[in-house]
Amino acid sequence: MYSACVSTSERLIESTRELLWERGYVGTSPKAILERAGAGQGSMYHHFKGKPDLALAAIRRTAEELRATAEGVLSAPGTPYERIEAYLRREREVLRGCPIGRLTMDPDIVASDELRAPVDETLDWIRERLAGIVEEGKEQGQFAPSLDGEEIAAAVLSTVQGGYVLARASGSPAAFDAGVRGLLSLLALQRNTQPL
Repeated sequence: MYSACVSTSERLIESTRELLWERGYVGTSPKAILERAGAGQGSMYHHFKGKPDLALAAIRRTAEELRATAEGVLSAPGTPYERIEAYLRREREVLRGCPIGRLTMDPDIVASDELRAPVDETLDWIRERLAGIVEEGKEQGQFAPSLDGEEIAAAVLSTVQGGYVLARASGSPAAFDAGVRGLLSLLALQRNTQPL
């Protein structure tokens, strides 16, 4: 699965990332990680203290990747509305769910302050970034002054995370897409069309 030039620790992290997304923490056994990584039995303990340490490295990597992807969309050219729209409509593996959001449903992740921290920090970061874009739109006169940036950011994040759940439950991305369209319709009503 991995080329020979990829280090064992790298293969272990990437395999753990994939398995956490597919199976969650409990379903990700050391044996499954080693098999997926094509690594020998002692490899995990040579590079990591154990499964929690490896899971933390994998969760941090996933969090960094998710933030980088979100930042790429949110900092792109366009009006604040267009950037929020681009974030909501960006390419996603909807039926797989969010690799970070999925971890909030895992009792072992939530019970561990250390494992939960990168999940919480990432969701907070996205929420804060979106709130800043709404406030930017208000300052530019593009959104109604009555909008609360933090509330809109929470609604955007809730639509994305809830959309994953609805799509997975129905086996179709249609529910995700409907939620996005609905939120964008409501947000479009809040755009300031009055001349300043």
